[in-house]
Amino acid sequence: MNASKKAIPKLDYLFIKESEKVHYQQSVAELVEYAVLAGEGTLSESGALAADTGRFTGRTPYDRFIVSDALTENTVWWGDINQPISTASFEHLLEEVGAYLSGRDIFVRDAVAGADPSYSIGIRAVTETAYQSVFVNNLFIRPASPDPSARPEWSILAAPGYCCADPERYGLHHPNFVVINFTRKVVLVAGTGYTGEIKKGIFSVMNFILPLQEQVLSMHCAANTDTQGHTALFFGLSGTGKTTLSADRDRMLVGDDEHGWSDKGIFNFEGGCYAKCVGLDESKEPEIFHAVRFGALVENIRYVPGTRSPNYDDVSKTENTRVAYPINHIMDSVTIGQASAPKDIFFLTADAFGVLPPVSLLSTTQAMYHFMSGYTAKVAGTEEGVKEPKAVFSACFGEAFLPLHPTHYAELLRQRLADNAVNVWLVNTGWIAGPYGVGRRIKLAYTRSIIKAALTGVLKETAFNTHPVFGLRYPTSCPDVPDAVLDPVQLWPDENAYYAKANQLAKLFIHNFKRYGQEVSKDVLDVSPMVMEPTPLV
Repeated sequence: MNASKKAIPKLDYLFIKESEKVHYQQSVAELVEYAVLAGEGTLSESGALAADTGRFTGRTPYDRFIVSDALTENTVWWGDINQPISTASFEHLLEEVGAYLSGRDIFVRDAVAGADPSYSIGIRAVTETAYQSVFVNNLFIRPASPDPSARPEWSILAAPGYCCADPERYGLHHPNFVVINFTRKVVLVAGTGYTGEIKKGIFSVMNFILPLQEQVLSMHCAANTDTQGHTALFFGLSGTGKTTLSADRDRMLVGDDEHGWSDKGIFNFEGGCYAKCVGLDESKEPEIFHAVRFGALVENIRYVPGTRSPNYDDVSKTENTRVAYPINHIMDSVTIGQASAPKDIFFLTADAFGVLPPVSLLSTTQAMYHFMSGYTAKVAGTEEGVKEPKAVFSACFGEAFLPLHPTHYAELLRQRLADNAVNVWLVNTGWIAGPYGVGRRIKLAYTRSIIKAALTGVLKETAFNTHPVFGLRYPTSCPDVPDAVLDPVQLWPDENAYYAKANQLAKLFIHNFKRYGQEVSKDVLDVSPMVMEPTPLV
């Protein structure tokens, strides 16, 4: 294919030599055409481009690094998530990736992260493949008049075909890697074709600069609003129902994953959505189903044999099948990506221990505690002898993308809650009447009724009880939800068994918080669960 005749930017600062093969700011139609002709993907029946991301079908957190230098040495929360790499190693890798991309067909796209111009950053994404450029177009905000002669603040290089020949020499674990340099303002993504690394690389950038430099709370959450400006936020790890519950036909979607909260309100970091496809069904998630059309990118799906119709139940490649589309593919979405400050916040957790109430109203310090905990649970797998659910704690519901210590984000949350009249709810979308394997998962209809009652203000007006272990205030009634469902102990056949399991989970919460060290304020520690002493036998 002939290179685009459009003006192209100079990329020498990224060690990429001038070339006739640089395709700048191509239309989606041009990119899709190139991808199909180059064998990167096929055109599905719905018109969406279907691409295979290769060996990696998800992120590899162990291969993510941050350059340790004067800017980051004393600010980054170093550990298993934020691993340091030297400036010298980064410079070598940047030169290597730049040299690798030089002379190849590459795709350059200028975009923006952050819908509020006061806090946005310009991005130049250089990708080895056309399908990655489609992803960049869909997930980030599309500027009205991109200027190839102006260098955006940040650059990201995505080279799935490059692999480091000697990873250990440069402090890497494997030939593939993601490296963020906050001083150079460059992100390297190499050795992997999984586009989520591009998205989360920039999210990590925003999670560093906005809280640290702008006092803006960056959040891994979905957001929706209504015509009266009643905004709601939905936090939750995979499997908790964040996407399902935020996609409400009676409300307008602001964004499904990444937002900032400033003193002016909230704003989406992105210009699109990256939704899971596994089990996608028109009757259950019509908004997402109909967003899979021309312009969208579906990843790692399989077709119904003999057709170009996606089989969303086929997980032979991966269970992490995805679709990336511009937010305007969702009817009645808030395309400007901004809304007023939230009036309700929902922390979603799928508690497989079956002990948390279906809904609780949190105080400010409880909100900070559960925000920092980021708890959910995964059910037992197929390994022989594993019968207990596994607790998962992800700080601020997005630990893998947090360069700063969790207390930094939690204290910003405290500030925002103090400045606004906000209800914070802990919603258990997991098990009731017993743990996984004994009890049952709460009906989605009940959870939807709880969310609706919270948003309308009905739920806050009812009477509340206080949980003896977790200190949570939970309502005794909710429209369209049986009273017994709201009290976590009532449906258990054995009260002693319930409190034994509650104590078990409480100890896990307490143990998890120890890793935050001395930086946690005393008032937050004071709302930790209280392990109950067993009732003595008579």
